[in-house]
Amino acid sequence: MRLSALLEKTGLGLSLVTGRDEPDPVLRWVVTTDLLDPGRYLAGGELVLTGLVWRQDAADSETFVRCLAEAGVSALGAGDPDRDELPPDLVRACLRHRIPLLHVPAALSFAELTEHVVRRLSSGRVSDISAVLDRHRRLVAGVTAGAGLGPVLRLVGHDLGMPCWVLTPAGRVVAGSHPLADGAARPLARGFLTAKRMPYVPPGAERYSVIAVDEQTTPRVADWFLAFEGAWQDWSPERRALASELAAVVALERARLDDRLTPEGRTAQELVGLVLSGGRPDDFLPRLRATGLLSERGYVAVSATARGDLRPGELRVVVKEILHPMCAVPAVGVAGSGGGAGDAGGAGDEIIALLPAPGPGGAGEGAGGTDVTAGVREAVRDLAPGLGSGGLTAGVSGVVPVEGLLGAVEEARHARRMAEDRPQPDAVVGHDELATHLLLLASVPDDVRRVFRARLLDPLHDYDRAHRADLVGTLETFLRVSGSWTRCAEILHVHVNTLRYRIQRIEELTGRDLSGLEDRVDFFLALRLG
Repeated sequence: MRLSALLEKTGLGLSLVTGRDEPDPVLRWVVTTDLLDPGRYLAGGELVLTGLVWRQDAADSETFVRCLAEAGVSALGAGDPDRDELPPDLVRACLRHRIPLLHVPAALSFAELTEHVVRRLSSGRVSDISAVLDRHRRLVAGVTAGAGLGPVLRLVGHDLGMPCWVLTPAGRVVAGSHPLADGAARPLARGFLTAKRMPYVPPGAERYSVIAVDEQTTPRVADWFLAFEGAWQDWSPERRALASELAAVVALERARLDDRLTPEGRTAQELVGLVLSGGRPDDFLPRLRATGLLSERGYVAVSATARGDLRPGELRVVVKEILHPMCAVPAVGVAGSGGGAGDAGGAGDEIIALLPAPGPGGAGEGAGGTDVTAGVREAVRDLAPGLGSGGLTAGVSGVVPVEGLLGAVEEARHARRMAEDRPQPDAVVGHDELATHLLLLASVPDDVRRVFRARLLDPLHDYDRAHRADLVGTLETFLRVSGSWTRCAEILHVHVNTLRYRIQRIEELTGRDLSGLEDRVDFFLALRLG
């Protein structure tokens, strides 16, 4: 703000005493003081207001004005309610040090003058910063990578005095203009997920206001949000416009950071697809190395589905956020009805994630996948207000070597299906809740599992296709009823003699004896691998 703009404001009654021949200075802030030496409180560019309480004799004017000049202030405004004119010694000191001097009439309080100047300064800065944000938004929307959110948030927080932070619904701070107060993230995140409308002042974090980044097109549980210091009800229209502009910048930056668009992200999706399609472990290693997931500690798989309205891409974002404390960049893919992994999918698709087993000092130290399960369960519980009535179900595998990745995925899927059978939403089941044989199967290398299953069941599948029979279904039912001929025949709706004929054909085709426990166990495990 220029000094001339302040003098042109009608109604204030300000008059310029010295400085008419000086350049029109810029006012960057306003400070009121009655100290004889206020230098340590000045940074330069201020309009200093004083009631002359410091003046005991004429020599004090020289001391006071010299301090202002050394601090680089832009102008001095002085007023004395007991006098109509300013002291001549003050005028001479201002002329000598080339400080513009304003006479503030007794009818104009310093508080009123300060409010006017600050309002003009804030409006100008909001306009300037909005222009900067608009340029940054265009930059982020373009081909360049941009500089990220940090510089923009610091600009808003430090230059405009509007501290702000970007957080995820799980309470993770993405970026901020200042350090966020301890303990503030969780109530901010819960307030964001539960607020009926935005902006919102969350209970337990009343010193902040939150707004959604992309409320129109993204569910809150998959969105980011902005937290500002101060109550939004006190914001000027300019600050509200600035908050909306900043939210638009953050939304574009979030879209730019989508890992599905990066080479590492595409490689991670290829890895999940390769595992799901039964690829060879030798093909996993280059992709694990390229994505930074190569680990000697082994791997954990997570399977997740949403019962509500979350689309696959949104569920993918939620799962990545859930796993972030354990692995910042897990390999995540959408598994559709075809069993592969990709970006597209329909209702009922699941998210498959692969991450290195936590090591010493991590969340899962010495506990296999157990503490990963605990971390997932805690995160799902925190996000529950944003998941709706349908909720989210997840299964977590135990730790396996790279050769057992497919087994880990199957184990996680078994756990997730168990979670889906539970009445409460947001259920998470870990590998330790599964039957022990599933844990055993998950640790067996994938090629061994395929060979084992093929030797026992491929002859039966071939026979069923050639003769339109149901030997595999008969075998599964026979084992489920622990070899009871009568019970199995009743379930299959066939005569016992027909059942005996089918079991005989199974034994002839496989060279196994279903009256023996060992062969029954082998068949049971082979079927569980299907």
